[in-house]
Amino acid sequence: MATLTTTPLALRAEEHKNYHDSKHNDDHEWNEHENRAYRIWVKEHHRKYHDFHRLKEEERQSYWEWRHEHPDTLLKLDIR
Repeated sequence: MATLTTTPLALRAEEHKNYHDSKHNDDHEWNEHENRAYRIWVKEHHRKYHDFHRLKEEERQSYWEWRHEHPDTLLKLDIR
């Protein structure tokens, strides 16, 4: 009998937990709030969803630029 091993999505995201925004020279922790904000960005920009860590640096920088203009309170993300 073969054992099927899968890594939960949340654990895979841990591999790429912190990102540096070179333009604003700050760091961002990838967590559930950031993931939800990223999904809003994807939808607003009519993009196909891809895991953030797979994006090209130019696309990541576009997201961080947008994110600095859209804090959790503006996006109405449930902060707990």
